[in-house]
This record gives sequence, C-alpha cells and structure tokens, in this order.
Amino acid sequence: MSDRGSFDTNVVTLTRFVLEEGRRAKGTGELTTLINSLCTAVKAISTAVRKAGIAHLYGIAGSTNVTGDQVKKLDILSNDLVINMIKSSFTSCILVSEEDEDAIIIEPDTRGKYIVCFDPLDGSSNIDCLVSIGSIFAIYKKTSEGEPTEKDALQPGRDLVAAGYSLYGSATMMVLSTGQGVNCFMLDPAIGEFILVDRDVRIKKRGNIYSVNEGYSMYFDPAVTEYLQKKKFPQDGSAPYNARYVGSMVSDVHRTLVYGGIFLYPANTKSPKGKLRLLYESNPMAFIMEQAGGMATTGSQNILDIQPVSIHQRVPVVMGSPDDVQEFLAIYKKHANKK
Repeated sequence: MSDRGSFDTNVVTLTRFVLEEGRRAKGTGELTTLINSLCTAVKAISTAVRKAGIAHLYGIAGSTNVTGDQVKKLDILSNDLVINMIKSSFTSCILVSEEDEDAIIIEPDTRGKYIVCFDPLDGSSNIDCLVSIGSIFAIYKKTSEGEPTEKDALQPGRDLVAAGYSLYGSATMMVLSTGQGVNCFMLDPAIGEFILVDRDVRIKKRGNIYSVNEGYSMYFDPAVTEYLQKKKFPQDGSAPYNARYVGSMVSDVHRTLVYGGIFLYPANTKSPKGKLRLLYESNPMAFIMEQAGGMATTGSQNILDIQPVSIHQRVPVVMGSPDDVQEFLAIYKKHANKK
C-alpha cells in the first residue's frame, strides 16, 4: 500500500520535460541548460516576491540598510538574478532587458549561441498592493557570423526558439513553449521543482471576457470603441462579456489563455504606437498564444511578423481566442477602409 504523503515518482518536472524535449530534437543541450537557468532565476524571484514586505524590498532603489548593504528594489533584484543566472549558464551572447537601456553583450569566454529578451518583473507598479506579477522571456538564436551586436536581437517573433512567462500569484507557475505547444508547470515549494500540471494547453475558440484598460476610453480609436460597445451591449441576444483587467500583462494574458476571451492594449491618441514592448512582452506572449491555438495582432499585422527596428520598440496588442480576435479584426478593417 503506497504512502499518500510520499513523492510521486511519475511526476514530470520541468527539468525532465525540457531534457526529454531536447533529446527528441537531438539538440546540443544548450537550450536545456538555458531554460533551466531561467527556472532557477524564477525560483529565486518567487522567493523574493513572497518575502518582499518582510525583507523591505519595496523600498526606493539605492537605499541602504542598517549594516550599510545596498537594498535593492524588487524589480532591480529580479533583473540582476536573471542576468547573473543566464551569464553563468554559458548559453547566451546577448541579453535585452526591460530594465536596461542598451543590450548586454556577454563576454567572449562565457558566450553561447542564444539571445534572451526578458522583462524581469512585469507589472512591477502593482508590487506594493500585492497584485499578481510575473516575468516574461523570449529566446532567439544568433544567426549572423562574427561579434554579437544589438542588431542580432532585432528578430521577428517567427524566429523564436522558445518563450515563456512565470506568474507569481496564489502559486508560482511557469508557462513554456519551445514551438511544440504550450505547457504549464507549477512550483512545488516542498521539493523546489516545477511540476507539469497542464500539457498541450489549448485556448477556447471563443470566450466571454474582455480585458482592457477602459480608463483610456476617451483616447481609443473608433474601431476599439465599437468593438467594446458590441461586447457590452450585444445586439444578437447573447449575454454581454465580462470585464476583467488586472493591469499586469502576465496576469491578464494568463487568464485569457485559461478562460478564453480577448486581451487588448491597443494604440490610442495618447500612445499612438501602443505601450507594450515588442521583443520581451508582445512577441513571447503572441508566440504562446499562437502555440495554444489563439491569435495575436496589432490590428493591421500579425505581431510575430513584425520586423523590430529597436530593442525597446512598442506595439499595439490584441490577442486571445481566435473567434474573438477575428471579430475585432473585422471591425478594425471596416474602420481602416473608411480612412
């Protein structure tokens, strides 16, 4: 008779999952090492998030504690953790972080072939009120010969090797795609490992939730206004959509992935180019959404087809269930034809 309290030896950890994927793809193991180093950084960030208030990590960056040590704000600490873990894995040549103005070129003797673009702590403006936050990452392969430069990171989302995000909520979850579907892993604090809990996640064809910051309604394009009006006051006898908006991209997109529906951060007259960054927010989320059977668009172009021109480039974002996004696109196209 098995002991119910004992560890199930059949559970699939993220480490084992990535190793198996790598063997199937007959890879060199470098991507596996890189993803495992990102996992370690996420575990460390998760721990820091959980004890942030006690450890005074909510303070102003650059303050010092009673012993004179530097006290780092949570988003700066998270950035340092990701950078240090990737550097020490010998798998990357270029790092692009939301926290750093320029791309980080890795020293020649510790370089690998991958480019990692990441937002170390997405939704960090929500930290102080304990709203769920997360980390987002996108992995590309260097395709040019010679010394790595910032230009090597300017690749469209179609070229992604892998992408994922972690969500620090009621539990810590890692959502990962290496181009073979989307899989979800939950951090089990008892063993310090991510456990596979949802394999090959598929988004619903249509949901009943829309997610957008309606505080910007006065700045919205007519297409966005018409679409939201249609969701709130349906004319076909269907029930109106529910509004859900956290203000942390990871939280809002994850809910959209799990429950279906649509997430919008469109361009508006205040932010004509949108607000979310292409390389380390929009592309990885669009990649995951497409891998799960969803869609991701700016309205005029598929997000993954955009050729980046700068590492902190912003783009409008509409993503979610395919039927919901198609409905938005039909309205967007109608208004575009009027111009």
